[in-house]
Amino acid sequence: MNAFRLAGDMTHLLSVVVLLLKIHTIKSCAGISLKTQELYALVFAARYLDLFIHFISLYNTVMKLVFLASSFSIVWYMRRHKIVRRTYDKDHDTFRHHFLVLPCLALAFLINEKFTFREVMWAFSIYLEAVAILPQLVLLQRTRNIDNLTGQYVFFLGAYRVLYILNWIYRYFTEPHFVHWISWIAGIVQTLLYADFFYYYIMSWKNNVKLELPA
Repeated sequence: MNAFRLAGDMTHLLSVVVLLLKIHTIKSCAGISLKTQELYALVFAARYLDLFIHFISLYNTVMKLVFLASSFSIVWYMRRHKIVRRTYDKDHDTFRHHFLVLPCLALAFLINEKFTFREVMWAFSIYLEAVAILPQLVLLQRTRNIDNLTGQYVFFLGAYRVLYILNWIYRYFTEPHFVHWISWIAGIVQTLLYADFFYYYIMSWKNNVKLELPA
């Protein structure tokens, strides 16, 4: 654990809090991609298969439970809640996310740290997380109507990955034999996908204007 890792975890947690605040308080999921939320639920389900058999620390276990519970509850809200589901923009959230799942699963079978079920699923979750934000970014580009909470949610989600890259750099220089190519490359790809959004988010904040992404 170091300051970058902790900041990354807290920023990730903050993104979830912002999204749940929007859904639970305002009773709206407008501008939020259900496809992305389903992908994140799959990411955490595949990554935390060791939840009850491999204890690292109380902090680690609590964070796993929080991200699992929050991701599935968000999907439930958007699919089943009688008020929230009415605000879901199904017409614009049409990204075929299953075309992301199958290639990531195939890649996990081909490239993994160890060919066991848990390690393949872990690699799958890493690859899938790298591209899970795509339906959300496409939805924002199509609607171009981005409210503050949605913008903050996506920004914090991207910032978490940037902080994790700083964490990896720090650990590479301070811990012997710290090499995780799968996480590193997937993390860089994930961060690059946010680059365009980061630019327009920062410019909107700097100029004090409403955030809009180019179509």
